[in-house]
Amino acid sequence: MGFATRTPFDWQLRTRTLALGERTLVMAAVNLTPDSFSGDGLAGAAHEEAVKVAIQRIDGGADILDLGAESTRPGALPVSASDEQERLLPVLEAVLRERPSAIVSVDTYHASTARAAIAAGAEIVNDVSGLLWDDAMGETVAELCAGLVLMHTRGRPTEWRTQPPIPAADVVPLVLDGLDERLATARAAGILQNRIVLDPGFGFGKRGDENFALLAGFERFSELGRPLLAGLSLKGFLGAVVAPLNALSRVNATMAANVAAILAGAHIVRIHDLQEAREAIAVADAITASTLPSLSL
Repeated sequence: MGFATRTPFDWQLRTRTLALGERTLVMAAVNLTPDSFSGDGLAGAAHEEAVKVAIQRIDGGADILDLGAESTRPGALPVSASDEQERLLPVLEAVLRERPSAIVSVDTYHASTARAAIAAGAEIVNDVSGLLWDDAMGETVAELCAGLVLMHTRGRPTEWRTQPPIPAADVVPLVLDGLDERLATARAAGILQNRIVLDPGFGFGKRGDENFALLAGFERFSELGRPLLAGLSLKGFLGAVVAPLNALSRVNATMAANVAAILAGAHIVRIHDLQEAREAIAVADAITASTLPSLSL
């Protein structure tokens, strides 16, 4: 059985470089929202509890901590940048006081939030809009010399439930073309290519089985010449597949999908369930690191 060859990259962040490719890196999500699709939003929790959860992710082996303060679940309404920063910045500052060497990413499409978070010590901007929803984001990331996760999205969260379907054969070409266009936009804004990781955006304007077509064709995204991130954790399309099995959660389905993405070339996986993800990643990385001896006939 053959699997994708994962190209090594050096991902240049704001103050340091991450080597990608030798092993799969873990980006652990911490959602500081009251309405996270995954049910783990911490906006209603005490500040100390949110910081505690974030520290547990870091100490538990996460390579990157991804803090987000606005839900992008289907149907979610936008949050103002000021409200987003009120949720995000105190937790970010407290985490970096406790763990100053932590690599923190901010999940935002607001340029002003990105600027404030980078000033507070974040290294990466994870823009789910791919620089589409705030015209100032590209120049802001370039000016701040931050790492960038550039995601493909199709429409806005309020539109996703009513968008027309994408034929299965068209899903990967559509996302490939979209990411190529987003890369061109980033270049035009002055963002260096070695600062960019690409994310095909599972669930972001793709419904149901369209996401399985995206995962089945994941290897194609390596054609764009940048490292790849897979954000599959607890997504609804995984739940729909395991629901007939009386599954009580989407965790096992997430781990299966993560392994598939890694074997297709993902350099980073974004997760919620850290220990389970690290175990699945260990198996996937062992497979990719192994070579089978040729058989003599």
